[in-house]
Amino acid sequence: MICQKFCVVLLHWEFIYVITAFNLSYPITPWRFKLSCMPPNSAYDYFLLPAGLSKNTSNLNGHYETAVEFNSSDTHFSNLSKTTFHCCFRSEQDRNCSLCADNIEGKTFVSTVNSSVFQQIGVNWNIQCWLKGDLKLFICYMESLFKNPFKNYNHKVHLLYVLPEVSEDSPLVPQKGSFQMVHCNCSVHECCECLVPVPTAKLSNTLLMCLKITSGGIIFQSPLMSVQPINMVKPDPPLGLRMEITVDGNLKISWSSPPLVPFPLQYEVKYSENSTTVIREADKIVSATSLLVDSILPGSSYEVQVRGKRLDGPGIWSDWSTPHVFTTQDVIYFPPKILTSVGSNVSFHCIYKNENKIVSSKKIVWWMNLAEKIPQSQYDVVSDHVSQVTFFNLNETKPRGKFTYDAVYCCNEHECHHRYAELYVIDVNINISCETDGYLTKMTCRWSTNTIQSLAGSTLQLRYHRRSLYCSDIPSIHPISKPKDCYLQRDGFYECVFQPIFLLSGYTMWIRINHPLGSLDSPPTCVLPDSVVKPLPPSSVKAEITKNIGLLKISWEKPVFPENNLQFQIRYGLSGKEVQWKMYDVYDAKSKSVSLPVPDFCAVYAVQVRCKRLDGLGYWSNWSNPAYTVVMDIKVPMRGPEFWRIINGDTMKKEKNVTLLWKPLMKNDSLCSVQRYVINHHTSCNGTWSEDVGNHTKFTFLWTEQAHTVTVLAINSIGASVANFNLTFSWPMSKVNIVQSLSAYPLNSSCVILSWILSPSDYKLMYFIIEWKNLNEDGEIKWLRISSSVKKYYIHDHFIPIEKYQFSLYPIFMEGVGKPKIINSFTQDDTEKHQNDAGLYVIVPVIISSSILLLGTLLISHQRMKKLFWEDVPNPKNCSWAQGLNFQKRTDIL
Repeated sequence: MICQKFCVVLLHWEFIYVITAFNLSYPITPWRFKLSCMPPNSAYDYFLLPAGLSKNTSNLNGHYETAVEFNSSDTHFSNLSKTTFHCCFRSEQDRNCSLCADNIEGKTFVSTVNSSVFQQIGVNWNIQCWLKGDLKLFICYMESLFKNPFKNYNHKVHLLYVLPEVSEDSPLVPQKGSFQMVHCNCSVHECCECLVPVPTAKLSNTLLMCLKITSGGIIFQSPLMSVQPINMVKPDPPLGLRMEITVDGNLKISWSSPPLVPFPLQYEVKYSENSTTVIREADKIVSATSLLVDSILPGSSYEVQVRGKRLDGPGIWSDWSTPHVFTTQDVIYFPPKILTSVGSNVSFHCIYKNENKIVSSKKIVWWMNLAEKIPQSQYDVVSDHVSQVTFFNLNETKPRGKFTYDAVYCCNEHECHHRYAELYVIDVNINISCETDGYLTKMTCRWSTNTIQSLAGSTLQLRYHRRSLYCSDIPSIHPISKPKDCYLQRDGFYECVFQPIFLLSGYTMWIRINHPLGSLDSPPTCVLPDSVVKPLPPSSVKAEITKNIGLLKISWEKPVFPENNLQFQIRYGLSGKEVQWKMYDVYDAKSKSVSLPVPDFCAVYAVQVRCKRLDGLGYWSNWSNPAYTVVMDIKVPMRGPEFWRIINGDTMKKEKNVTLLWKPLMKNDSLCSVQRYVINHHTSCNGTWSEDVGNHTKFTFLWTEQAHTVTVLAINSIGASVANFNLTFSWPMSKVNIVQSLSAYPLNSSCVILSWILSPSDYKLMYFIIEWKNLNEDGEIKWLRISSSVKKYYIHDHFIPIEKYQFSLYPIFMEGVGKPKIINSFTQDDTEKHQNDAGLYVIVPVIISSSILLLGTLLISHQRMKKLFWEDVPNPKNCSWAQGLNFQKRTDIL
């Protein structure tokens, strides 16, 4: 009993020892073969045992009989005796067990199993092995052929294998310790699948295998098998099976080879045709990935399947592809749809079937959108039943609602079938613009699809080919090209970046429109990165107003790249929210600064500079960061301020307080600021002195001399004003009276007309000073300096009619201030007249406008009344009784 258990434990090693003794292996065939295990005394002895093995052999030299211990309580084994089983391989074509390759007597593909069961039954398995199409797994599939009376027992299969490192035609059987074991997946129907991983580098090596099968508690072991996996490849089924009708009216069946197959394939195509007139089937083997079936008929159905196998060596047919069915209609268009570009020529073909009869091609007419008959000059007869129409120099298809194509109809002479062909014509003129950055490290290309019609299911791709040096004279689409990833931006443009770049290489680019109907290419364009450089903007931009000259000086530094000569463009304007720019171009490549005249020296100017290649290639750079001028004094003030005085004091005394008043200088006069004011005094006793009053606009001094002349100077950082106003206070001149009369006429609440009459004088009159103030308020006196030639002046201010105003007119002489003319109210006698005149200026335009409006209303009303009263009066010329009468001729009534 102990010996028997030991034999059972070591049973799975016995076959290795036996096989090593025989030193033989069974070469696995590409087709199915059988593993048979039978007792020698069965009726199939001579059917199963190989030649050279005696049928009374029971233990093979007495070394390989093993006893199997069974559970004595199991009634299934109670009447079974000890038996030796012989296992061997045979192919479907050979009914005898296979011999070894050298056919040496006494060496057979046999292993033995000692058993006390299956004395009259025996066991058989169908086996087929192949290498999976991905070249990673070697698969052996087993199917049991006998009806196991003990099928409720566990059924297990293990595959032991070894893959030597070196490929040999007749490898030595390795030691038993080098075998690896995999568990096979078995179903309830006793079908098993064993998977052996095969490294890619060992596909041509010899794989040694054997099977260990456990069924009903009994272990069966196969002889050794050998195979080179690369010779047993079972490809995946062909892909992309499709059918289309060719220009000649044949059916083209095409497909794609499965991936990862390292050698060319042959293909078996089986198809069937079913029509109202004929039924046929065919099976053909081809080496190409397509097959033409001639004499296609309208109203037929074609079903096709394809499988593949190694072309020039051993291999296994793949599984059949999924059946593909193609049905032809009563009117066949080929191609049924065409996608093309503007300006191209295309042709459609058709076969027309009417009431089970094919119409002659000479009786076929063509229509476009069932609205336009195509001229017969565009027809061609291809065969008795195939008609062709050709379109030349096509224009872009205009979408009609949801239809983005033109419908082309093939018709009989008297009727049109509802089926049609579709013609898509799109404009593929896509503009590609590229730009090389200022560092010369990358090129960015942009293009938009807004100019082309969008087709459902289409994709766009930029493709390019780089030429080693420069661009060709005429860009063309190169057969070898590369795709470039482009990404949609927010502005609707696609953007692609080339990095790194070759500045002097020509990049030929085009946009490929991919669609299930085909692909179209836009006209190619060639770009030289060196010719589309967008330089960096100039740096170190500065702006200033030059002293003494007053010009806007702008300076900058040229960017490092590119090294070509550059032109520059300057824009400048007064700084503010909306700058009104002025442009100035500099074509001197060596220039780094420029001076420009500006109208206002004391304003802040914003300045920007950009550059571009002098030869015109490339793009303008971005504008530089703005530079701003700083307001500074560029010259001494152009003049001193205008000033006036207020005199306080007793008129009987010779001493009076004089307060000088002046307005701050504007920037245009101060050029550009005033730091302080200085008062120069000169008296009749030749007394001269100066007083600095800072930034004040009021100054009071004591007038004691008979004549006292004062001058107000404006001082800035450069110096004192050159042109200044003088005012002389003189006792004798204060009595000179040349103003005979002064009148004030209020025109409205914001304007008063002041007029005066002068008398002759021997003194030289320089100018007038007009003073006015509201006598009902303690406000400051307002004053104006006006020319000496003026006799009437309009004072613009806020005047209240019920208030009382004082107006004064001072004549100013070279020798001093004359006697003023003062009035304390408006002139009453002519006030009403001026008011009436002012009212007249308002009333007359109103009267004229009203008259024009009234006249237009009358004309419109006249036309409406005429239409209203005469609308229903018929034209006598349209009446039957009036036909032939001359209404211009007088007819006398008798």
